[in-house]
Amino acid sequence: MSDFVIDLVARGGYWGVAFLMALENVFPPIPSEVIMGLAGIEAGKGNMNLWAVILAGTIGSVAGNYFWYAIGRAFGLKRLDHFVARWGRWFTLDRYEIDRFTLLFHRYGGATMFFARMIPTVRTLISLPAGIFEMSRTKFLVWTFAGAGVWNVVFAGIGYQLGARFEEIDKYTGPASTAVIGIIILVYVIRVIFWRPHPDPVQQD
Repeated sequence: MSDFVIDLVARGGYWGVAFLMALENVFPPIPSEVIMGLAGIEAGKGNMNLWAVILAGTIGSVAGNYFWYAIGRAFGLKRLDHFVARWGRWFTLDRYEIDRFTLLFHRYGGATMFFARMIPTVRTLISLPAGIFEMSRTKFLVWTFAGAGVWNVVFAGIGYQLGARFEEIDKYTGPASTAVIGIIILVYVIRVIFWRPHPDPVQQD
């Protein structure tokens, strides 16, 4: 994977970085920390400008995340209602949760987008519900750019400082990403086991 990234960055330059970061958000197994770290190494060697690398990577991140946001908007709340009525048990969702998430993305969507961009796996997945729950398009783009920018500054900066000793990045980010994914799966399993739908207010009356 690293050889593929190195080759594309070397051949495509800033366009290659942007393309890889967009692809990483559509096809998550390509790790963004590797892409930005290797691009940072190239900048450290003097082959690229560090801030141009960060800008290109961030634009690519926004483009890739907007792909999922647009799918979410196309899917929409009406389809989600039908989906939840049939499969809600396995996604621990009901009408109450839908209303709660809609409120979350309208009131706190900016903060949600910003901090989610710094959590492995979640940083990509969060774009789909942002679209489904109709978060403001402008707010989505601005906060996605901000959060992705911070993430890219960190890893491009690490690559810039480490130079050829890039393996040091993966030593720490690899286990951390695996741990986060494991926690997400564990939380999901526990939630499925213990989740119960909220009472229907109409039925209560």
